[in-house]
Amino acid sequence: MKFREIYCDNCKKSLGMYNVKYYSERSITEIIRTIHSFHSRAGHHIKIRKKKSEQG
Repeated sequence: MKFREIYCDNCKKSLGMYNVKYYSERSITEIIRTIHSFHSRAGHHIKIRKKKSEQG
């Protein structure tokens, strides 16, 4: 399975992983804007990384 991971460079942690089958790039951007807005407002650098699951 393929995932998109929302990662904060400043905090050095993953903020969430979302399956590409169910979440488009646009959906991920909306999630960042609504749920993880604190990181953006604080000036943190957020990346969207593509990852593959070890299981699938």
